[in-house]
Amino acid sequence: MPIAELRGVTKRYGPVEALRGIDLAIAPGELVALLGPNGAGKTTAVRILLGLAAPTSGQATVFGRPPASHEAKLRRGALLQVAKVPETLRVREHIELFSSYYEKPLPLAETVAAAGLKGIDDKLFGDLSGGQKQRVLFALAICGNPDLLFLDEPTVGLDVEARRALWARIRGFVARGGSVLLTTHYLDEADALAHRIVVINQGRIVAEGTPAEIKTRGASTGLEDAFLTIMKDTTQSVEEVA
Repeated sequence: MPIAELRGVTKRYGPVEALRGIDLAIAPGELVALLGPNGAGKTTAVRILLGLAAPTSGQATVFGRPPASHEAKLRRGALLQVAKVPETLRVREHIELFSSYYEKPLPLAETVAAAGLKGIDDKLFGDLSGGQKQRVLFALAICGNPDLLFLDEPTVGLDVEARRALWARIRGFVARGGSVLLTTHYLDEADALAHRIVVINQGRIVAEGTPAEIKTRGASTGLEDAFLTIMKDTTQSVEEVA
């Protein structure tokens, strides 16, 4: 049974139809990468699953419950692009504060270790590097001991070393049985992390499969070439259906 699901979901903002009847499911222990150009509907889908927006039609569930329910919130974590926290608190103070929102959070030491924050947990957030700050935000996403993580462009602006370090943390979460919905514009990131890739364009899902299956859609063996081919082949057909 999927732990998170969209069934026939549409979302309209006035005359704009951001989602056009999509079906999306995330299985336990699965990392799904949701790919698409800007304005494709990725953020709208994530917001609905987080309970931050309601579908115009169709149904969204997380752990079999409405996404905005207290039960769903206690079992999921999120690292979003717009995340901001006070810079004058220490790393451990941030984690302790966020952990207090949950019934059965991870022990502080376990969160610090899982996010790669050993040795910097007493530093002020404002004194950290960009990569270290992103690891703190990852710690805040996992400190509640969630079963599901939403990661929205988690490595934007990070250098190669910091990106790979965060990849390792994400893999560790999945290895422990967690599920992840990842949105990213870095196709190598999706290729390296995802069990399954879902491509969305103009509010519709236009391709879905393992990274290897998606790459067969291109003229080369690369995911970027396959993605561009899918966009070219589907843009016209999506407009015709609309």
